[in-house]
Amino acid sequence: MNRILRIALIILCFSAFNCLPASARTSSKVKKEDVIILDVTKNETISSDENKEKSKHSSSLMDKIKNYDAGDVENDTVNDNVDVEFSIFDNLIDKDKEADHPFKIEEESLFGRIYKKKLERTSIPSYLLQDELTFRYKRGPVDKVQFYGAFQGNFNSLFTGSDYDTEYDLNIFEAGVVGSLKKVNTDFKLQMNFKPVEGVNFMQGFITDAYLMNLSIPHHKIIVGNSRNQVGVDGGASSYTLPFAMRSQIARNFGNTRALGVRVVGDYSLVDYSLALNSSDRFFQEFFPGAEFTGWVNFKPLGKTGGKYGHLVLGTGLNAGHRNENYTVGGAYVGYSYKKFAANAEYSIADGYNGRNFSTNKATGFYTTVSYRLTQKLHVLARFDQFDPNRDISGDLRREYTAGLNYFIKGQALRLILNYVFCDNENEEDSHRIILGTQILL
Repeated sequence: MNRILRIALIILCFSAFNCLPASARTSSKVKKEDVIILDVTKNETISSDENKEKSKHSSSLMDKIKNYDAGDVENDTVNDNVDVEFSIFDNLIDKDKEADHPFKIEEESLFGRIYKKKLERTSIPSYLLQDELTFRYKRGPVDKVQFYGAFQGNFNSLFTGSDYDTEYDLNIFEAGVVGSLKKVNTDFKLQMNFKPVEGVNFMQGFITDAYLMNLSIPHHKIIVGNSRNQVGVDGGASSYTLPFAMRSQIARNFGNTRALGVRVVGDYSLVDYSLALNSSDRFFQEFFPGAEFTGWVNFKPLGKTGGKYGHLVLGTGLNAGHRNENYTVGGAYVGYSYKKFAANAEYSIADGYNGRNFSTNKATGFYTTVSYRLTQKLHVLARFDQFDPNRDISGDLRREYTAGLNYFIKGQALRLILNYVFCDNENEEDSHRIILGTQILL
């Protein structure tokens, strides 16, 4: 009987404690400088003073950490490709972890951690194993690294007249590492592609991103190496955040490339820009066939309103150079988003272009997209996409009408894609395509 009374007394005390407000349950404030963070990947302690050292080198990226908090999903949007493309580096900045339990990771299984992980942002990439694949080093020139992997596979059903075909496309199969160097305000990225690229050998398409990025100048990034070429908005967008299973036709023809050179990226509240001087080579096929300039500028008139009236982007850019022959691609873009609604449109015109394949054709194209978030996880969207591969030839327009659904199980880290595409071709037979895709970012 005494044992029963003792158990009842313990339960009563525990219930009363839980009924207290959080402020009453906290006996004293913890000083940040006294907190010790346990890096379970290395089984050693790291003081918060060491954590502060890294955060000093990039105030602009720290601002993005605050703006991209996982719980802030009311206005789940970004204004430009700069925020998306370099968002993976945000994890290299230490955040305040004084509320974390240092042994929590050891007490849970890997599956349990993934299941409980809250990844709700859809406008930037997120990774299922970000914490598990991030390591910090006390010795050597490297301060911190994050390994990652990406996969997207699409099951296609194609109907052309009475002909019916099914196939499975390996759209993305990549792995890479991003990291930061100690005390030099410099980050780095190396990304490898395991999907064969048509028209080049495996090794020529194996290395995609390989660059150093210096952050010494406020609001700027200076990138040296092989990086994504900002030819248009859709053509320069990250593959991990594309709204559809396929890029637009102007992006597939004019953009979606990497180039070796020097790139300067500026990012302010009202304007951002990307200016690059590169080799016109693609996929390391030639040493230096010629030089090219790629520039893009976005104006953000509502950049200082905090999203109260939505987000408006007006952009324009130029890609011009020489690769055996001269080529020039110009473009313009407008995009607007407000709460759950978003719409955009992009136009490009080319007098020769240097995309994944080189062409001397005078081509032009246009697309427009609308989307709506039914819930935070379920998005519906539609796109009209027109492309003229040669303005000197009549009757060869290609139009694509696409309707889609995106279901974000864990943000972009675990996503299901469903697209229906009707292709209306003036000089070819019309076709229908159903695409079911799966995306996994580790």
